[in-house]
Amino acid sequence: MNSIIQIKVGENRAVQLFGLNDVECNRGDCVILQVDRGLDYGIVVSDIHAESHQKAENLSGSVVRVAHEDDFAKIESNKKKAAEALNVCLRKINERKLRMKIVKAEYTYDTSKIIFFFTAEGRVDFRALVKDLARIFKVRIELKQIGVRDKAKITGGFGVCGRSLCCSSYMKGFHPLTIKMPKEQGLPLNPSRISGMCGRIKCCMAYEFVAYKELSKNLPHVGEKITTPQGQGKIFEVNILKRYARVDLGEGKVTKVTFAKEDEE
Repeated sequence: MNSIIQIKVGENRAVQLFGLNDVECNRGDCVILQVDRGLDYGIVVSDIHAESHQKAENLSGSVVRVAHEDDFAKIESNKKKAAEALNVCLRKINERKLRMKIVKAEYTYDTSKIIFFFTAEGRVDFRALVKDLARIFKVRIELKQIGVRDKAKITGGFGVCGRSLCCSSYMKGFHPLTIKMPKEQGLPLNPSRISGMCGRIKCCMAYEFVAYKELSKNLPHVGEKITTPQGQGKIFEVNILKRYARVDLGEGKVTKVTFAKEDEE
C-alpha cells in the first residue's frame, strides 16, 4: 500500500496523484516532485491518505521534499523566463500564421521542459512551431491545447459575486454542467445571467442543484395552470426557497399561492 496525496502540478496543470514516501507535508505546502523525466513542483491540495489501494502505475511520481527558500527563488526565476518564452512563441506563431492563441507558458522546476497552453477553434498543425521553439530554447517543448473553461482557470479573475473565480481558486477539476441546472433553480435562462467569464454555464450552478431539485419536487412549474380560491389562473413565477407561486388570474388580477413544506404536510 502507498501513502499518496493529490498535488496540483506547477501553476496551471492538473491535479495528479503522487507517492508520499517518508516526506512530511500538509495541505497547501509547495513540494518538489520526482516525475518521469526530471523534477517538478506543485501544491498539495489534499489531506494525506495513510493507506491507499491506488496502484503504482496510477501515480505520476513521488514527493522529494517540501520546497525551501532556494526552491521558491528558482520557481520565481522560472516564471520570468516563461514570460519571455511566451513572447518568443507568440512571435513564431505570427510568423507562421497559425490560427491559435497562446495563453500561458510554464517551465518545469528543473527547466527541462516548457509547456505552452493555447486555444484554437480546431486542430492545429504545430509541428514546425515545436521545431522552431526547440531550436531556440534547447529543451523539450510541449504545446497543450485547452478549452475556454481551462483558459478562464489559467487567466483568473473575479465573478459577479465579487470573489475569485472558483475554477482558478480552489476547484481541483471541472464538473459537468447542463442547462437543466439553472432551469431547475428557477433562474432566467439569459446567457448574461447564467454564464461565467468562459462563456459557459457558471460552475456555481452545480453547487445547490441537488438541493433545489429536492425542494422543487412538489412545486408547480411556470406556465402551469392551477385553481386558487380566487379562481383558475396561470403561474408566471415560482420561488422555490420561499415556496410560493404568483398566479395570473387574467384581467390584470394576480394572486400569491403559498405551499406547505414537505415536513409540515
